[in-house]
Amino acid sequence: MKTSVHNLTLNLSWELIKRISQIDRFDASWSSIEKREGQTLKQLKSIATVRSVGASTRIEGSQLSDEQVEALLLDVDITTLVDRDSQEVVGYFNTHDMISESWKEIDITENSLKFLHQTLLRFSQKDDWHRGNYKQQSNAVEARMPDGTSQTIFQTTLPGFPTQDAMGALIDWYAKDQQTHPLVKCALFCYEFVTIHPFQDGNGRLSRLLATLLLLKHKYAWIEYVSFEHEIESRKAEYYRVLRSCQAGRPNEDVTEWVAFFFDALVNIQQLLTEKLNITGVAATLSPRDKAIITFIENHPGSRSGLIAEQLNIPSPTVKKALAELVAKKLLKKHGSGPGTNYSVS
Repeated sequence: MKTSVHNLTLNLSWELIKRISQIDRFDASWSSIEKREGQTLKQLKSIATVRSVGASTRIEGSQLSDEQVEALLLDVDITTLVDRDSQEVVGYFNTHDMISESWKEIDITENSLKFLHQTLLRFSQKDDWHRGNYKQQSNAVEARMPDGTSQTIFQTTLPGFPTQDAMGALIDWYAKDQQTHPLVKCALFCYEFVTIHPFQDGNGRLSRLLATLLLLKHKYAWIEYVSFEHEIESRKAEYYRVLRSCQAGRPNEDVTEWVAFFFDALVNIQQLLTEKLNITGVAATLSPRDKAIITFIENHPGSRSGLIAEQLNIPSPTVKKALAELVAKKLLKKHGSGPGTNYSVS
């Protein structure tokens, strides 16, 4: 079924409707999962945040691994943020944290988007001249190739009045459209934002942050416990291909392929979240404490009992007892002996 939404065209096929239903079914069960998995979710949120920060900045060219990102965020000293990668990582983290803590208070307005952009680039010295303002020069969407070269993906809206008008129209449509399904609105808003490319730099990073913000505002609370950005990073070539394919038909382009990609990414991370929570099988009978221990070790293989106790704020004797029981159940593997004993997930 072909339909027009905002200034875009969408073929709302049965496959897309099926995806919407699949995402919403998971969402309907989320409140009960959230109550049951409190401690585990707290840890998953922390892990997802690091993965999101690392992935989204790497998409734009950062070289920092998740481990390096985590180390940087554990001991941030803004006076030492002299390199571009660390400046972008801390800026992304602060913006991500603001959205997580204050999404209810962040309205979808041009001023809010400018403030988020300002926060995102707060520590980026090279961006002082344009931070928080719409672009003054033309900019194209470019992808950084493995060999260090750049490849133009598509041209963007011209600076000045064309960008101002396009952003005003996007915000106005989003506020007034009460008929389009929230998931479709989120997908289209993110597409239109990155296609307009309203700021001089930081548009890709901000578009991924906006995906989380919009989903939270539409009550898809589970998005905080997975990394949408990591999913995009793992499909970076496809991500750019789909954007380029849709944008080639601008204006009034058919964005069905983009919406399908967006929904598929959400379905994938929902499935990953389900697996992380160990909802089925033997692990379903575990206590929240044991699930938290397994989740921590899964993301930090080779961990010792002391580190686990410290990071999860669980008494050391309790952790040692739990580890022994989880090894006996063959949910964990024990390596070494004595002070060097460490664990991994079976």
